[in-house]
Amino acid sequence: MKAILVKELGGPEKLIYADHQLGRPGPGRVIIDVHYAGVNFPDTLIIQGKYQFQPELPFSPGGEVAGTIKEVGPDVTDFKPGDRVVSGTSWGGFAEEVQGFEFNTHHLPDEVSFKDAAAVLMTYGTVIHALKDRANLKHNETLAVLGASGGVGTAAIQLGKIMRARIIACASTDGKLDFCGKLGADVLHKYTSDNIKSALKDLTGGNGPDVIFDAVGGDYTEQAFRAIAPMGRYLVVGFASGHVPSIPLNLPLLKSASLTGVFWGNFFRNFPQENKANIQELLRLVASGQIKPQIDQEFSLKDAAKALIKIQNRAVLGKIIINCRDN
Repeated sequence: MKAILVKELGGPEKLIYADHQLGRPGPGRVIIDVHYAGVNFPDTLIIQGKYQFQPELPFSPGGEVAGTIKEVGPDVTDFKPGDRVVSGTSWGGFAEEVQGFEFNTHHLPDEVSFKDAAAVLMTYGTVIHALKDRANLKHNETLAVLGASGGVGTAAIQLGKIMRARIIACASTDGKLDFCGKLGADVLHKYTSDNIKSALKDLTGGNGPDVIFDAVGGDYTEQAFRAIAPMGRYLVVGFASGHVPSIPLNLPLLKSASLTGVFWGNFFRNFPQENKANIQELLRLVASGQIKPQIDQEFSLKDAAKALIKIQNRAVLGKIIINCRDN
């Protein structure tokens, strides 16, 4: 089979399009014929050796795929060859075939296309875990989303609206904000590190947001946290800015607010049944048309490096996907 391989850690320019062999599936594993793979910010980290989990070389990036079951391991009972599935694989997805975990592979409703499914699992899975399990977002609370036009940002807008929150979308350009407005954001703010504290206060009548969803990090984090409402929940989701910030610990104390980590990879490994319930709910929402993955661009497998460069340049509105059958 063909795959995008990391044989040497580094940037997208180091990626190789080549033949690769998977081997037979072991216990708790399935082989998936990949139709589409989702592209996410962690893919840009794992190829550089900067992600929380690192596979041995050589490997393929790609943490979410949609396709059909080709083969199952000896103890797998939930799946059979030919089943339509979506799977969180952590890595290996930029390939014609991938090994998936049975516990994070999910039956795909007929109403959901492979293309849409490949854009759902990691971003929407992270967001539903963040808003429901970690923040306990309530009706009529205010949710501020930093980096609102990206993959998890657009998912946060859509799921936040379904949970009947008031959404403040924060992004860096007018074009990105227009995109967020079309998704249903109630308030749009073009932010800088110098104005985000005062803006979040002004936009909430001085109270501050109840929940802040931050996948950006960097210089925005401390200023945004200083604006949070009393008893607020600050969701630490990622660091797309490239800088991991520090927060003076007197701020959570004085604000009576929480800094809450959100790492979906840890959640689906340690709480597989709770994660499965979340994913089933997401797929139901996609099947019913209540949420629609926002696909910015589709690349062929051999052009996966171009997809990662676009992610690195923060030039994506929604999600990028890879067509693993277009080679």
